[in-house]
Amino acid sequence: MKLISGSMLYDAVHCPHRVSMDVFEDPGLRDDPSPFLEMLWEQGWNHEFKVIERMGEGVLNLFALETAEKETRTLEAIRNRVPLIYAGRIQHGDLVGEPDLLFLRGDAYVAGDIKSGSGFDGEESSGKLKKHYAVQVAHYTNILELLSFSDGTKSAVILDGGYKQVPYALAAPQGMRNKTTWWELYLETLQYIRQLLDRSETSRAALSAQCGHCHWRRRCDEVLREVDDLTLIAELGRAKRDAMFATFPNVASLAACDPASYISGAKTSFAGIGPDTLQKYRARAILLTQPDAKPYFREPVELPLSEIEVFFDIEDDPMRGICYLHGFVERRGGANGTERYIACIASEPTPAAEAVAFRSAWEYLMGFGGAARVYYYSKYERTAWKKLAERYPEVCSIDDVDALFLKEWMVDLLYDVVSKTEWPVNNRSIKTLAKYLGFRWRDSNPSGAASIEWYDQWVQTGSAEVRQRILDYNEDDCRATRVLLDGLRKIAGY
Repeated sequence: MKLISGSMLYDAVHCPHRVSMDVFEDPGLRDDPSPFLEMLWEQGWNHEFKVIERMGEGVLNLFALETAEKETRTLEAIRNRVPLIYAGRIQHGDLVGEPDLLFLRGDAYVAGDIKSGSGFDGEESSGKLKKHYAVQVAHYTNILELLSFSDGTKSAVILDGGYKQVPYALAAPQGMRNKTTWWELYLETLQYIRQLLDRSETSRAALSAQCGHCHWRRRCDEVLREVDDLTLIAELGRAKRDAMFATFPNVASLAACDPASYISGAKTSFAGIGPDTLQKYRARAILLTQPDAKPYFREPVELPLSEIEVFFDIEDDPMRGICYLHGFVERRGGANGTERYIACIASEPTPAAEAVAFRSAWEYLMGFGGAARVYYYSKYERTAWKKLAERYPEVCSIDDVDALFLKEWMVDLLYDVVSKTEWPVNNRSIKTLAKYLGFRWRDSNPSGAASIEWYDQWVQTGSAEVRQRILDYNEDDCRATRVLLDGLRKIAGY
């Protein structure tokens, strides 16, 4: 009997194919974990231990026990009504769980998990729960119910990175529009995993943002390219691939089709895909299948020249909750030889240092008085600066940040420009597009995740070499934005 764990439920939300791979694929084909992942694991454990330390001596700590003894001691502690159990193990039939915490509430137990990030999906004010957290704690809650240790209310808890208890009401609907409850989502996911494990259902690899740190990344990439999978098309995910798969099993078949054959009024033959979306995917499929394909604009866009151009990129550490670097490359007269890099970096991972770096960055941009055009990629910088303004109102207000990013000289290249283009590539990340245009990062492993790992190294060691690596990477990100702007102008015929 193959046991179904909480981590399987967690993984299945992101990628059901990973569950199959972990169970059936040759472990020797796995990628080694990245330094970033290893850092996350270490920070996660450290945070977990701090949480338990803060809870004091009233916690029964079973962390160091072997599997069999851990389960025996957990059941013994539950029967003895121990108020709080850490790192226990519970099992019923093919279901096994190792909840971080089991809380005694009245005469029953509630499962909880410790997370180093937020317990909410997005802003806390939204109240939106994280789907992968929900199915994981629902799994533990289900086992408690089957063992008659739960009160049946289907309640669980996430202890987040700020040591705050976030209640997970699993019997509640997932949202205003989605009336399916979290518990129903869990049961659906559990049933699907059982079908994967007994081979009555199969899964397929799919290219997505979740692939970046998965240990099956290279293996799945090989398979996807061998079969010419539809998810190689930018922004075409697993659900839409599955909706079209019976008709279009690969990119080439979609590229060769007549979309009009599948369009009827405002609908297509494929659930969740409208006529415009089908036409868009087909256009992208054609680009991927033509060896000499070139990017192009679908509609005209203004990209006026400016005497002063600034290319802006930030780096932050979500584990520490700190925005540690605001980088700018400044160019004058369109001449690359005039470029200079300005780095506003937090000297240490503290609110005071973060505030100093933010103030320096804010004052740098304000110093132009609107005389420069500022380019950035995606809405992340705006979101990060609004959070910083909330934390440090002495620097600027949230309204000030909103007003800044609404200025016509602040240009989001992704949403304002790239969204109106088509490219013969698999995604629209700045790295993919800049590399397509010939830009190369100096670092052999350039990524935002790697930068976070380097920042952790710098915090731990104070190494000047590591600090410079962070700055070089950020400078290259800013220059990549400039390369993209120049490329877009060339495509547009400037």
